Amino acid sequence: MTGEASGFSLRRTRFGQLPGWAEEDPSTLFQGMLACLGQVRSVKPYRSGSLGLSTQEILPIYEALLAGVPQGASDSRRFFEENFQPFLIRLADDASGLVTGFYEPEVEVSATPSGVWAHPFYRRPPDLIDISDEDRPADMLSHAFGRRQDGAIRPYPDRRDVDQGYLDGRGLEIAWARDRVDVFFAHVQGAARLRFPDGSLQRITYAAKSGHAFSGIGRLLVDQGEIDAAAVSMQSIRAWLARNPQRIDEVLWHNRSYIFFREAAVDDLALGPVAAAKVPLLPGRSLAVDRMIHTFGFPFYVHAPTLTHLDGGRPFARMLLALDTGSAIVGPARGDIFTGSGDAAGELAGTVRNAADFYILIPKAVAARYGG
Repeated sequence: MTGEASGFSLRRTRFGQLPGWAEEDPSTLFQGMLACLGQVRSVKPYRSGSLGLSTQEILPIYEALLAGVPQGASDSRRFFEENFQPFLIRLADDASGLVTGFYEPEVEVSATPSGVWAHPFYRRPPDLIDISDEDRPADMLSHAFGRRQDGAIRPYPDRRDVDQGYLDGRGLEIAWARDRVDVFFAHVQGAARLRFPDGSLQRITYAAKSGHAFSGIGRLLVDQGEIDAAAVSMQSIRAWLARNPQRIDEVLWHNRSYIFFREAAVDDLALGPVAAAKVPLLPGRSLAVDRMIHTFGFPFYVHAPTLTHLDGGRPFARMLLALDTGSAIVGPARGDIFTGSGDAAGELAGTVRNAADFYILIPKAVAARYGG
């Protein structure tokens, strides 16, 4: 699916034309590709996006890695050059794409509530139901979740309702945090590592959501003139909330979407949580994409000349693997880079909002149908 009707097109290019390709070391992607292979073989293929690329078409490249993973930057680049054809994703109006960042917060919690530990992370409630196209009410076209009430499907209670006690007494709490702003930003990221008073760690990952549309509170504060558009970031939003505690409810409740979690072990501190592609995220090498267009497991090359703080002052030019998605990630040239876990990763992710060129790597065996 390309062309003017879809709002974008693909332009064939060469690896030598990718900015920074000669210095790139994509070897860390192989771990993610092999994890995708395991998921596809043991469970099912990833759903194809409207671009038309299928897991079946990239499977032979995954499987080639079973014979031996290339070592070092040069051999790794050669592997991609021999197996893929890069295409620049061009928007119909020649606008640039947009890249942002996300991370896995680490939140201090308690297994029991108290006056200090008062803000819970919740498991999925049993009265939350999935809504399909077959049973979706006409007034809930954008809802993927809801509840049955008086024999009909209705919207699920929103963030304000939950904060005001809708789920109290149901035993759904995973743990309690000190700060509701920490809980809110864990919702925005869709995952968190929980650190208990004894030092133990537990991971929580996305299980479901209330079904209401995501509404960014950064945009709200910009529209109200509280934060300059050029300065909006996770850090500036947190600072504003800290200065205006009397308005926290008003601002957080603007985002009616509420996220529910499931517990998971922290098996490898070097990897991120298991995300939408059902494999662990690779710090600095994982990309959230619009899954309505793109297919998980495909490599992308992203060049963002003004994004310099991720690579020691050098313009960002890096290969990433499509392993996640998000409600704010909409469009063919829109991506979210996973920067890692913990506060340092949050400092990196919170200020990423840069124009970028997106190149998708298509297996040579099928590149001809995209103009290759």
